[in-house]
Amino acid sequence: MDTIWTPDLSLVEGPKYQALARAMRDAVRRGELTPGAQLPTVRDLAWRLGITPGTVARAYQLATQEGLAEAVVGRGTFIAEPARPGPRVPLHIEPDARVIDMRTPQMPEVGQGAAIAQAMRAAAGRLDGAWLGYPAQRDEMPLRQAVCDWLSDMVLGPVSAEDLALTCGGQHAINVVMQCVLRGERPVVLTEDLAYPGLRHAARLARAEAVGVETDGEGMRPDAFEAACRKYMPQLVCLTTEAQNPTTARMGVQRRADLATIARAHEVYVLEDDCYSVAGDRLPAFRALAPERTFYIGSLSKSVSPALRLGWMLCPAGMGDAGRLTVQHGQFALSRPLTAICEELLVSGAARRLRDAVREELSARTETMVNALGAFDLAWQAGLPFAWLHLPIGWRSSTFARAAEAEGVLLRTADEYALVHARAPNAVRLAICGNVARGRFEQGLAALTRLLAAPPADLPV
Repeated sequence: MDTIWTPDLSLVEGPKYQALARAMRDAVRRGELTPGAQLPTVRDLAWRLGITPGTVARAYQLATQEGLAEAVVGRGTFIAEPARPGPRVPLHIEPDARVIDMRTPQMPEVGQGAAIAQAMRAAAGRLDGAWLGYPAQRDEMPLRQAVCDWLSDMVLGPVSAEDLALTCGGQHAINVVMQCVLRGERPVVLTEDLAYPGLRHAARLARAEAVGVETDGEGMRPDAFEAACRKYMPQLVCLTTEAQNPTTARMGVQRRADLATIARAHEVYVLEDDCYSVAGDRLPAFRALAPERTFYIGSLSKSVSPALRLGWMLCPAGMGDAGRLTVQHGQFALSRPLTAICEELLVSGAARRLRDAVREELSARTETMVNALGAFDLAWQAGLPFAWLHLPIGWRSSTFARAAEAEGVLLRTADEYALVHARAPNAVRLAICGNVARGRFEQGLAALTRLLAAPPADLPV
């Protein structure tokens, strides 16, 4: 039987669905709703509260996503047992030398070790008393200027070191952007319907609701973005314009302009993730089209070495102080050794030489992958360390991943990039494993080719 529960939403501020979800949390905290209690049906509660069934359904969905409630097919929605904290899925997976690991892109060795060692020796020669105290952001100005020079071949609009905040890698920059922008108890962040998992992990840490928006071959669709803005009133939208992860899609100029117009009309901040940007013809970045609301994210992890952990966020015009203050509250500033080493790599030109060599090797390996799998539905960009493979009829992504693992090849399915309740295409992402010999890399591709050409006659149910 349904629980007789009729909250007073006039006591809770915010949108009705958020107010109802908060009232539910408060009722659980006070013991009015106990684990196992069945909630009223959507229509019944909507009638009692004088709101739409859709509002109640959305509140129930939000409570379910938070683990506060659970929906049982054919029975209804119930208050869930308190969840015990469990292990989180790690973003970084340690490589396994026993397999050909195509789950996470691995950087090829093109002389990074020697270049970093030289930069460390140069930094050691500049030791002074400032190295004995806490790092300060005022000492980062030369590195911030060096990063601006590094970005000079991008079409970003006016770039100033005053608008730049330095972070410990791109993932840290994403977290900082959400800390800067998001306000309220349950803010909404929009992402592409298939997106880098680190975005939704960052949203979860910020107590935000991540909502996927439909995409096509160029990325987020303007009509779907407009509809999501009207429905959810988001505070932030996360976009990858140059190299969408995982689909490799690149957004055209008109699409970027259309999305920028919508973001401006609805006063939505934009997080533009360009960590995977590759060389080629440069299109105007979102930062150039909407500089007053775009946080442009980048790092050295995908182009030089992930070991350096240097990232940056080019803040909206005039918001550099706010971005750096948010970083300061978390860690003061980058460590002095890291700042000195990265400054030396950038100013000396070593970082650019390493980036060009990395791109050359990744492009060669991408060509090898295209030659091996080009007969199938493969999307790729030269120099990008992953490709997107739509599986032929007869294969499901989960079944294909298990079959590939049996052949010693690990990969990621589309499910790993989809938000909760989202539908994932029958596809897999194949990362370029630059840390293994080319011959072994080719063996892994040959194993995948054999599997793709011979799907199983009967798929398991």
